[in-house]
Formats: sequence, structure tokens, C-alpha cells
Amino acid sequence: MLPDLRFTPAEAAGLLTQAMGLDLSAEAITALATRTEGWVAGLQLAAISLRGRQDATDFIRMFTGSDRFVMDYLVEEVLLQQSASVQSFLLHTSILNRLCGPLCDAVLHTPSAAGQATLEYLEHANLFVVPLDNERRWYRYHHLFAEVLRKRLHQDIAASPGEAQHGVAELHGRASIWYEAHGPELEALHHAAAANNIERIARLAELSWPAMDSSFQSAAWLRWVKRLPDELIRSMPVLSTQYAWALLDAGEMEASQSRLQDAERWLDATGDASLRTEGSSDQMVVVDESQFQTLPATIAIARAYHAQAQGDCSASANYAALALQLIPLENQFMRAQATVLLGFTCWANGDLEAAYRTIDDWIALMRHVGNTAFVVIGTFYLVELLVAQGRLREAADVYRQSLQLAEAHDTRVQQMTAHTYVGLAMLCYELGDQEAARHMRKGGDLGQQTLIIDWPYRWCLAQARLIEAEGQWDAVLGLLDQAKRQYVRNPVPDLRPIEAFKASVYIKQRKLARARDWVAAHGLSVNDELSYLREFEHMTLARLRIAEYQHDRADHFLHEALGLLARLLTAAEAGRRMGSVIEILVLQSLAHAAQDNLPLALVALERALALAEPEGHVRVFVDAGPPMARLLSAAAARTILPDYIGTLLAAFRTQATDHFVSFPPDKPADISTQPLLEPLSQRELEILHLVAQGLSNQQISMRLSLAVSTVKGHLLRIFGKLQVQRRTEAVALARKLGLL
Repeated sequence: MLPDLRFTPAEAAGLLTQAMGLDLSAEAITALATRTEGWVAGLQLAAISLRGRQDATDFIRMFTGSDRFVMDYLVEEVLLQQSASVQSFLLHTSILNRLCGPLCDAVLHTPSAAGQATLEYLEHANLFVVPLDNERRWYRYHHLFAEVLRKRLHQDIAASPGEAQHGVAELHGRASIWYEAHGPELEALHHAAAANNIERIARLAELSWPAMDSSFQSAAWLRWVKRLPDELIRSMPVLSTQYAWALLDAGEMEASQSRLQDAERWLDATGDASLRTEGSSDQMVVVDESQFQTLPATIAIARAYHAQAQGDCSASANYAALALQLIPLENQFMRAQATVLLGFTCWANGDLEAAYRTIDDWIALMRHVGNTAFVVIGTFYLVELLVAQGRLREAADVYRQSLQLAEAHDTRVQQMTAHTYVGLAMLCYELGDQEAARHMRKGGDLGQQTLIIDWPYRWCLAQARLIEAEGQWDAVLGLLDQAKRQYVRNPVPDLRPIEAFKASVYIKQRKLARARDWVAAHGLSVNDELSYLREFEHMTLARLRIAEYQHDRADHFLHEALGLLARLLTAAEAGRRMGSVIEILVLQSLAHAAQDNLPLALVALERALALAEPEGHVRVFVDAGPPMARLLSAAAARTILPDYIGTLLAAFRTQATDHFVSFPPDKPADISTQPLLEPLSQRELEILHLVAQGLSNQQISMRLSLAVSTVKGHLLRIFGKLQVQRRTEAVALARKLGLL
């Protein structure tokens, strides 16, 4: 179907409401236009089916190629008008989500190799095929047409339902074989499952795991493997270990250990256990012999991963060291897996220099073996370490170099940069760089496509951090709760736990009782033995004690805060964690200021400023609020780093009006700042703001003195530009893009 024969949502609205006389909401029209892909006859057929119905919304949601009007039209007017060979091609290839010539030839099992020519004929004849690339290699059928073809295939392929199902399974089997040879692996698994070939799914899963895992598709792989009989999985030690890894990636720690034990039972068995490609639970089944040979090392790495994620750094280091003893020197990829876990152990223990060296070595190995996606992801860890060391400008350079590397590679690698852009946005935010908003929006766009499992968690944390500066405490807490639900346990040290972050918000809200509840629940004390993993929690406890002193004026609270901060400062200095040193010094200055001890407050502040100025820290001071602004003014009066303090005080002055993510509700975003291919007009932005406030079309009409039909027209254009179907989706996406 040619693009110029498709109706836009606005054109569809005109057809359905004016020509066909239907009274449909903008959301319903957009949904129907999407469902029919703008196919004019499809819209007309849907309109005929809708006449007299009271359940328009439910009908549109369920509108498929099984609708009798659509079915009759496409069969009689399209399918049966083709030659017998074209009909056969259409029916038999309808099982495919995507089509290319060689794949169609394989499914049809024909020696003619006419698949590509037939696809080109279908496109030129405007027969409901959509090209998916500029080379006209890959196509797909119009969704409604594909549904009609599949239904007809089941009716025509054989006389009885049982035989028809067998015939369809054979087609899927051929597709699976083709995809196994040509990729992607996920499609091979999909068609094996559609053919209900359990043993083939297991075989493909074992063979495809390395490629799918390294391309961040473990979640998709896991969905197929979970369909396999447990008895079959238990008989396959390699598959059991892969299953354990996929469960680890998903944060299902306990379940993963059970699968590792299944594999270990085979390794502990006698050496004459039978190796077979097919078999039952009393015999071992190995498909990939090379993976079986490295199974002890693979299991050791998995144990190290699990121990590190559980906070047992000692056990993690022991398992990783064991793995390195077992892995041959030439297997650099596996050695890199064990190496990076040692880096995470150093990180959790506060040895940032060793952690940086180890993770940098891992990235070098990934670069050497050609896994650019892991190189891009790995820079996120390096930057976290640099930030902890206070090296902000170097961290920003590392991110920019990573982005340049990704730009030189394919789309799959570029989608991995969502974390990079958001991380760079947060760095720019700390530095007071106006580029922060642009990077954040870019990261948000890429995050919708990324396969990295912890993206939703990272995104929520970043959003919470940003709106915290605006004092939207309830919204911050909501985002933190959302982040907590999205968190997946993994070996990367969790240095700023969600509950501690929430406690810091309670302190800013002056809800000290709730912060005390957090202290009690986590067994925190100012006399605790200090560790890097709990450093943020103890800094939050110090903040609470300062706030309690301000509330009760009881001296012991301030003494406890200052004693704890002194110990934290000594530990951070010993670990060369200058980011922490600056933050602790800021807290010390605030503690002394709370006691009206300006000389001591300025001593701590001057040292913090001296450490922060070379790297350009901004937010660590601005986020401390009005008390810090007063201290900075006092420092400026004493000519302490006047230029730097001037920059910080300027940031304080813009704090109340400079919204990072969202625009003020009475001032829509400027068109030039919108991250859309087709920006929203000022009128559309105005209407979008009113939609976000919950106003109906009628209320918007009255507010803006517009006809209801005009409001609907604007909404349709808004939906089209944002590529959404509903008001709620439009508002959510607009907030993410910074349009609200």
C-alpha cells in the first residue's frame, strides 16, 4: 500500500465524522487510523461495522482481520483476484512477521527462488506490503491483511483442522531453520515455538545464548526457555547454566541457584555419563560441546555474580579468582567476565583506584574482542568511579568519547547510549551546564528502545534527582517508589539506596519522625563501623541529626553529627573519594552554621570550595539550600574565591525560575526547543497544557473560545506529531520530552 494512499489521523477524522457520520473521540479516531494503518477502505469497513454500536472503544480495540466486512473484502476483492501462484505465496508467507526473498523461498520450499521478484510485484501492484528498508530487501504485510491471510491459510491448507495445524507447523519449522542459519536467533526461536517443536527450542536456546546474552536479549531468551518442560532443562547442564545466568540478569537470585545446582549435579556425576542430542532425564544432553567444556568456569563466574549482588564481596572475589584459574588464557571474553566482577568487589570496598583499573582492563578486553556495546555500557561504570573521585570534567570527556564511539557503529550500539546521555545530563547538571536538558531528552528517547534491563530504574532516579531541586517532594517520593519497583539486583554497588534517598527527602520536608523510622529500620548509629557501601546512609544520618538540632536545639544532636562527619571525612580522604570529601565538608559547614559558629563554618566551606572549584561543582552547594547561600555570601564578603562564589550565587538566583525538565504551566515550551521532527504549534502546546490539567474537549473549547471540532482537530494533530493514541499517552510523553 503506497504511503500517499494512506490517510493521516486528521484525514481519517474527516472521513469518519463527516463522510461516514460517526461521533468518535479523537482518541478513538487515532486508534482506528493506527489499527488500519490509514487504509481508506479499511476505515470505511470499520465505519460500517461501527454503525449502531454502543461499544465503539471496545470494538476498535478488538478490530482485526477477522471482522466479516474486512475478511470478505480482502478475500473477494484482493486475494481471489490474484493468480494461483501469487495466492499460494501470500497465504504461505503470512506466517512471517517480516519477509525477504530468500526467507520466502525457504518457507515455500520451492526451487524457483522467485521470492524477491514476487515481493517486488506485490509492492508495485499496491497489494498491502510495506517496505521496511531503503534497499527494498525486507517487507511486511499490512497488519489487517496478514490476519486475513493467516485465517484463510488455516482454512485452506488442509481439509481437517488437525492437518491444517500440521501444515502450518511445517511452514514455521522451515522459517526457523532459515533464521537459525541467517539470524536473528530470536526469530528462529519464535518459529520453533510456533511449530511446537520443544526439542528444537531447547537446542536453539543452548546454541543462541552467547549471542543473545552479549546483545542484551537475555530477557527475550528467557521467555522462550521458561516454556520448556522442567525435566528437559534439567537434563541439559549447559542450558541449565544459561538459564541460571538469564535469571541472574532478571534479578531472580534464588531461582538461579537452583539451576546452577542442576548443572553441577551432572558435573559431579561419573565421567561416563552419556552425551546425546536427544534424550530423557536419566541421560545428559549436550548440544554445544565447547560451552560444556567451559561449564565449571561459567558456574564459578555465576557464583561470583550472585555473591556480589548479595553483598558478599569476599565470596565474590574467591569465585572470580577460581574462574580465572579455570579459564584458558586465550578465552578473553570469559576472563573479562570474571575480571569485571573483581572490579565491582574493589568498588564496593571503596578501593576506587583498583576498581577503575580493573574495569578499564575489562573495557579494553571488550574492545579487543569487538563487543562495542559492552564498551559503551562499561564507560557508565568508569564515570561513576570518576565522579566519586571528584573528577567531573574527566568524567564528562569519557562520556563524550563513548558517544563518539557509538556514533561510528550501528543502531543497536547507539541504543545502548541511553545511560550515557542521561549520565552526561546529570554531570552537566552538576556543572551548571545548559546542555543538560538536551542530553536528558536524548537519553529519554533512546531509553524507549534500549534493551538494558536497569534502564527504568536509572531513568526514575535521574528524574527524581532533577525535580528534587524544584522542591516537588511528593513527586520525588513517587519516582523513588517507582525506581524501587524497577530495581533489579546486580553486582554493581548500590551506593545510594532508595530508602536513604527517601529519608533525605523526608528531612527536607521536615518530616523528621519518618526519617527516624528509617534510621531504626536500618539499624543505623553514629557509632557504626564505617564502610563505603553505607557512606551515603551515614551522611543522611548526619543530615538528620543537624535537622533535629535545628528543631530541638539539643546539643547532643549536633555533637553526634559533627563526630560522625569527622569520621566520614577521614575515611573518604583515605580512600581519595574527593566527591564524598566535598559533600561531607558542605555538611560540616552547615552543622557549624546551625550553631551560629560562622568561623568554623567558613573553615569547612573554604576547603570544600577549594576542592570543588577546579572541577566546577555547582549543585552540591546549591542543593544545600538557603543556609548555604547565606554562608557563600559571608565567604564572598571575606573575598574567598570571589569568582567561583559569584557563579554559585548566580545559580541560587536562577533556582526558583530555572526548571530543568518541565516548563512553567503558564508558559509553553518554545518551538525551537522541542525534540520533535514536527514541533507542536503554540496553540497545540496551549491545548496540551489544558489536557494535562484534566480539562475535557468541551471545557477546552469554552476556555479558548474554540469550536469543539476545532479542539478535536488540534488533538488529532498533537497525537500525530507525538505518535500516540490517547490523551494519557500524550501527556506522559510530553512530560518526558519537557513540553509540560
